[in-house]
Amino acid sequence: MTTKAATTAPVLGIRALNRATLARQLLLRRAETTAEAAVAHLLGLQAQNVKPPYYALAARLDGFAPEDLSAPMADRRVARLVTMRSTIHTHTADDCLTLRPLVQAARERELRAFRNGLTGVDLDRLAVLARELVEDEPRTMGQLREALLAEWPDADPQALSVAARCRLPLVQVTPRGLWGRSGQVTLTTAEHWLGRPARPAPAPDDTVLRYLAAFGPASVKDMQTWAGLTRLRDAFERLRPRLVVFRDPNGTELFDLPDAPRPDPDTPAPPRFLPEFDNLLLSHADRTRLVPPEHKGRTWRKNQAYRVLLVDGFVAGLWKLEEGALVVEPFGRLAKKQRDEVVAEGGRMLETMQAGAAYDVRFGTVRD
Repeated sequence: MTTKAATTAPVLGIRALNRATLARQLLLRRAETTAEAAVAHLLGLQAQNVKPPYYALAARLDGFAPEDLSAPMADRRVARLVTMRSTIHTHTADDCLTLRPLVQAARERELRAFRNGLTGVDLDRLAVLARELVEDEPRTMGQLREALLAEWPDADPQALSVAARCRLPLVQVTPRGLWGRSGQVTLTTAEHWLGRPARPAPAPDDTVLRYLAAFGPASVKDMQTWAGLTRLRDAFERLRPRLVVFRDPNGTELFDLPDAPRPDPDTPAPPRFLPEFDNLLLSHADRTRLVPPEHKGRTWRKNQAYRVLLVDGFVAGLWKLEEGALVVEPFGRLAKKQRDEVVAEGGRMLETMQAGAAYDVRFGTVRD
């Protein structure tokens, strides 16, 4: 949809979009705030694995230590569950109970792909039974699946698991997710774990404003990519009088909050070591603001995401931890000053995440 306003809106170049996004993501300079507040501002941290949320916050927060996230998780102020894009996220308790209802329609659509394996299954009854089971005591998915198979022996086991995960907001209970103390995945409902009922789904308009604060300036398609939802155009149109409008270099209409930071494109952007599946790289339909075209596809292989290095605000390589070493794999040549800054940032990251451990920082050959 192209409006007259969109065709006359000022253009934001790639570097301007890059710096604006980094500022919202707390990656231009580390923020002096709590882990819980950062998780809320960022609308959650993707958490397919246990460690990525910790590394994500180490790149963003001043003085962060892993216990700063483990403590609110142990206190049930932060939890892990499936939300956006059908992936596990670390959210504040409030967002567990609001953002999950927001994306519930997408979870219902996800079930359609498994309908052949759910023939004869009453999904409402399945949800009631699954809730009773996991609220009686936390269960592994295998235990939950066995109990559901006893009720529907002819159903596909995987489909039953997916149905339970899609119909219920299943939280991974601690110690799963705690730094250095993680255990087997066992599940209960968000309401049971957090001790309060789910809230009504928030108006999409409210979440649009929060998304722009964390990821803007952005298009409608950008937010739909982040959320795994469709049909958000109406919410943006309702909010248009409260927003400012720009265009990207391709003419795509971008929305933003009037007072949100949009730093000068030449603002320095220090190197940052980001974990696999960082939402910075997963929350826009057009990722050229962060990933140069020549590096597109180099941070993934099949379903596996690599850990990513940012230099001058853009994806510039990969990194990994080996025995006693942080191995940095640039995509291209780094200037001496850039290499020195990468080494310094790597040392800082290691001291934060592996306090007291002896690690070398060395440069390797990037994987193709």
